[in-house]
Amino acid sequence: MKSMFTRKMGTMKRFTLVVAFLLCIMILIPLTANAAYHNTYTTVATLDNANNAYAAQGFAVGSTYTYSVKVNSDNTKAVIYRTKMSDGTTTLMTNGDNGTSYATYLGHANDVVLSTIDGNYYMFVVTMNAGSMSLVKLKYVGTKYYKVGNYTIKYKDVNKSMSGVKITSKDAKNINFLFKSGRTLYRGSLPLTANSGTIHVTNGFNLNIEDARVNGSTVPNITSYAFQGFGYYNDTIYVPLTYKNISIVLVYRNISTASGTINADNNLSFRVTSAAYPDLFEIEGVGIAGGDKLWFSTNRRTKPGDTAHDGVHYFNDYSASKK
Repeated sequence: MKSMFTRKMGTMKRFTLVVAFLLCIMILIPLTANAAYHNTYTTVATLDNANNAYAAQGFAVGSTYTYSVKVNSDNTKAVIYRTKMSDGTTTLMTNGDNGTSYATYLGHANDVVLSTIDGNYYMFVVTMNAGSMSLVKLKYVGTKYYKVGNYTIKYKDVNKSMSGVKITSKDAKNINFLFKSGRTLYRGSLPLTANSGTIHVTNGFNLNIEDARVNGSTVPNITSYAFQGFGYYNDTIYVPLTYKNISIVLVYRNISTASGTINADNNLSFRVTSAAYPDLFEIEGVGIAGGDKLWFSTNRRTKPGDTAHDGVHYFNDYSASKK
């Protein structure tokens, strides 16, 4: 028969194990609670297909308006839509150089970034072409835009095309860019007021997508997803990828000091799996407005050839300023 002392010792051990288990749970709960997943959105505007430009491409977010670029089938015409974020009012912008409503020099226009320089407003557009038109500068005034510059991007002295562009900082002399091609990010700079020249970029860092978690789980076929443009805010990039009617957005932080291969933030992810647009739900570009909502543009199709549903949207219940 066990002594009373032995029974008490056994009880104390069991009590200690229970307390230790509860402490582990208490430690793990805050980590789980910090994970955020967003999979619903609000549509603010639907974009038409002016000049037969039916494919949404570059997207940028300002303080009052978003700007969406759409291109035609052979990238010979690009149109730009301005959408008021407060009410969805959308205007087809005018090419101030010739009075038309399209541009012939923006190529695939895969990504756009806005900048204010000396009180004037500009767009920088990556064309996905290599050579002297790899980056185009537009000045815009209200709903009119004017071509004022174009640049060559070179990596290791070889012409390089880019699919994404954002500005990370500016000073009195230079604009500092972050460019993207696939999963590789490049850094480069340009004199603040230069309207031509060459941007010599350096290899910044690569994105690990295979280990990224969306709603707590890795995406089995993520290497089949197509890269698009990207968004930048507060030393963080937002990277959309699409596979058929599924689009996800991965988040990577501390970009200013990033090097090598970096991992996504597994505590924040976005995904839309669209039953309404089963042929394609493609997030083309993303941007943060005023430190708050994550806005995005889409190509959406119910079936092949149905191109009348491209839009401007934002994710519900997300604020970039709240962590």
